[in-house]
Amino acid sequence: MGHKEKSKERQEKRLQEISLLRTIPYADHQRWWSKETIAVITGGNRGIGFEIARQLADHGVTVILTSRDASVGVESIKVLQEGGLNDVACHQLDILDTSSIDQFCDWLKENYGGLDILVNNAGVNFNFGNDNSVENAKLVIETNYYGTKRIIQAMIPLMKASSAGGRIVNVSSRLGRLNGRRNRLENDELREKLSNVDTISEELIDEMAETFLKQVEDGTWQSGGWPPTFTDYSVSKLAVNAYTRFLAKELSQRPDGEKIFINSYCPGWVKTALTGYAGSVSVEAGADSGVWLSLLPDQAITGKFFAERREINF
Repeated sequence: MGHKEKSKERQEKRLQEISLLRTIPYADHQRWWSKETIAVITGGNRGIGFEIARQLADHGVTVILTSRDASVGVESIKVLQEGGLNDVACHQLDILDTSSIDQFCDWLKENYGGLDILVNNAGVNFNFGNDNSVENAKLVIETNYYGTKRIIQAMIPLMKASSAGGRIVNVSSRLGRLNGRRNRLENDELREKLSNVDTISEELIDEMAETFLKQVEDGTWQSGGWPPTFTDYSVSKLAVNAYTRFLAKELSQRPDGEKIFINSYCPGWVKTALTGYAGSVSVEAGADSGVWLSLLPDQAITGKFFAERREINF
């Protein structure tokens, strides 16, 4: 059996284990949440986001799913309600539009007093199969990185104080790993700076994203040492992963009772619109680690990257 077959066999075994774990209810001493706990899921109207919303609601959390199209969001919560999940709501939110974010923040504060859990799922991808076009690179970076960062910055002031701490979960990708075997960042100096928690900064991450976009614009990106496949998507998720580590360090300075814990995870190659439905992982399995991180009783875990409920290297 070759390496590829062994890797696939290991993944299938792990996914079977996770499927079993999902059937085991949380013990009373693990449940730090209640229906007063508010979870916001961006891009929650379909795919992984919708499934995260469904699973969190099933665990007894009050869920607010957001959608760029308000009418689609309404239809999505109708599906949840028809499934017996009543503590769900929706609101229009475009993470590229600051006025949309402001309106959502005002509504959230007025109606719920804030939030406890933020799952950043909204994102775009325009490359499928062996295609590696960067034609939409600006929109990909603007949505997946800057949009995610924008909503995090807007939500942090609305995170409710609690002994359990607030939770931020970023849906990311192994394609955005610094040291991935097949899709690594080849710029050694930049990789070293991003991997060092003492030198990583928001300015450094922004500069990386802008350098990539500038090279796309002038046609030199192929010699820039960027990840060789799904390049724009990979760079966007590399930025999200780096920002997760940076922000975990910043948020760790908050006093007890106001802590916020942030992690990212890779759902795998899930059968959703984002992969052209060509994935190998079910949406239930793809959502699992996001739900698990949202509800994790051990609040000390922050600034980490996970896949299939296990920490992996950035």
